[in-house]
This record gives sequence, structure tokens and C-alpha cells, in this order.
Amino acid sequence: MKLFSEKAIVQLLAIFLGFTFFGAGMAKLYNEHSYFGWIGPVWLIERLEEYSLGLYAKFIALSQVLIGYLLLTTRFKLLGSVMMVPMILNILMVTISQQWRGTPFVLAVLFIFNLIILWHYRSFFPPLLNESLEKVKSNPTSLKSSLGHLVWLIGLSLQFLSIAISYYSLRFAFLISFAGLSISILSFLVDKKINLRNLK
Repeated sequence: MKLFSEKAIVQLLAIFLGFTFFGAGMAKLYNEHSYFGWIGPVWLIERLEEYSLGLYAKFIALSQVLIGYLLLTTRFKLLGSVMMVPMILNILMVTISQQWRGTPFVLAVLFIFNLIILWHYRSFFPPLLNESLEKVKSNPTSLKSSLGHLVWLIGLSLQFLSIAISYYSLRFAFLISFAGLSISILSFLVDKKINLRNLK
């Protein structure tokens, strides 16, 4: 008997990768780099500003927030995993060019985790290579709703709002960030209610 199913492993990997990159991006953008996260460097923007690449570093940080959030909330695991590939490669090029030891190896492990998620959803990719193939059939009882997407988007918007608020009140910023995450997770309940209503 397996301790974890393949679906559960993919879910856990998505949450782990999401937490890793979402926290990394928020820490780079929050006032005094006060957001929690385990992977750095949080001073990437300041470092790259020395080479007139501050805007590029901010773009990386914002990408980490967005892509990490897609995975962390697990609503858009496949989309987040696909977008994760070029982002990790971009970060890898920065770390190699700056000769940061250790970081490329950490990124390599995270990249492998991401490939596991992509492999799980491999049946979705053939139409990308051959547009004449039929679309992947979906389960009508587990469809994501437009209202659910809107609820999730509100949660994401609160994350970016919390970044700005962090320069005035860190406590309030953390509260807004947590509220946004909670709202995004509630989007699944919205989907469930709408799907049950459609089945009646």
C-alpha cells in the first residue's frame, strides 16, 4: 500500500515549490525583506542595480510571486509549472554569471521537482505539438468556475497590495497577505457549490 498517491505527491510538490518561490519573491519586494522564505538572495534587486539591472531583478521577483502563487494555491498547478521552467532558467543564468556557489545545485533540485509535476500532466501536452489532436476531456463535476477564478484573483491582488502596505505597516501587510491566501483557497469551495448547483 502506497503511503502517498501520485496525485498527493504532485500536490505536495506544488505547494512546496509555490511556497519556495512565492516567499522568495515577496521577501525581495517587502520592506526590509521581512517576508518569510527559505531561499534567497533577498538582496537580488540591490545587487543587480549595480549593473543597471534593477528593473530586471524586480521583474524576476514579481514573476516569483505570481508563479509561486499559482502553485502554492494549487488552483493553476499546470500553468504555474509550465511558467516555472523559463523562470528557473533565468534565475540559473543570473546565479551562474554572478558565480554564486551552491545556488545552481538548489535550483537544479527544484527544477527536477517541477519536472515531476509536468510529467504528471503529460497528457495535456500533445495538442501543443499537434493542434489537430482532440482536446483533453475534463471531468464536468470538478470544473473550475469563472466566479472561482475571480475569487482567486482577488486573493492574488491582495498579495501585491500587501507589498506596498509593508512600507507603512508590516503587521497589517502580513494580515493582508494571509487574508489573500485564505480567499484564494476558498475559490475551491465556490467551484464546488457551483458544480453541485449545475448537477441539480
